[in-house]
Amino acid sequence: MEEKIITSEVISGFEAHLVSKERSGHTIAKYLHDVRAYAGFLGGREVSSETTCGFKQELIAKEYAPGSINTMLASLFAFFKFMGWTDCGTQRMLIQRDAYCPEDKELTREDYEALLGAARERDRLIMETVCSTGIRVSELRFFTLEAVKSREVVVTCKRKIRHIMVPDDTALELERYAEKSGITSGVIFRGRNGKPLDRRRVWAVVKLAAVRAKVKAAKAFPHNLRKLFARTFYDANHDAVKLADVLGHSSIETTRIYTRSSGAEHRKLVNALGLVPHRFEPPAKQKPLRTHRGRRGKRAKKINATLLI
Repeated sequence: MEEKIITSEVISGFEAHLVSKERSGHTIAKYLHDVRAYAGFLGGREVSSETTCGFKQELIAKEYAPGSINTMLASLFAFFKFMGWTDCGTQRMLIQRDAYCPEDKELTREDYEALLGAARERDRLIMETVCSTGIRVSELRFFTLEAVKSREVVVTCKRKIRHIMVPDDTALELERYAEKSGITSGVIFRGRNGKPLDRRRVWAVVKLAAVRAKVKAAKAFPHNLRKLFARTFYDANHDAVKLADVLGHSSIETTRIYTRSSGAEHRKLVNALGLVPHRFEPPAKQKPLRTHRGRRGKRAKKINATLLI
């Protein structure tokens, strides 16, 4: 019976498998990182459902967020499926879905405008492009000058093809920037080496703007720009199916997460229901104390003075 040992050769084979499945570079890096972390936990031991459960317990003890633990387990499940070790998994963490988005993590329109006002021209255009189209950061490389001029960007990713409509205002801004920067064709947002900006650079753009605009760091990351687009689109149209198509979601449940209102909005809606009748009158205001003036006041002072003698 073959031993279930994770070796460097096994991991290399898994990497080649992910490449053949046309997984994105970010996804491949994440899967390999999680598998190597699990291998480090094993320390040469054989893989089993018990060791996988022990790995999960260690992550819990280290106070990893439940969502982070589940993403690491998902990486391991993909690895186990590739290896044929289908009996080595464990249960994921149960997470109750929040009814609304925490206020301290929601990027508001005011926050967004503050970020734009604090950023330099190219960085501002990057954030405007992501937020006005609802794209993923990885899709920014498909914004070529030719595509922008046609007002339609074709994204090919994960064996899927989808079309992104570019708003006229966004397209005009990008065309002006390209002309000013001497870009005559190809990708608009590129680094000094001429290659498209990667995910880390876009993250740095948003974080730097947040520091300058004094926007909370918990709100300032590129994916929140996509979520702001989703909430704005849904508030204007109330069509979750259409929004799912625009965002490129294969499941409407994923889109539902994007359209959650904030805690403040949720509280306002609950308070407006009026399901508790007002049985009590508000307490009456106390009358101000009267001050004795005139002859009666002088007489009282005179009596008090007499008593003190």
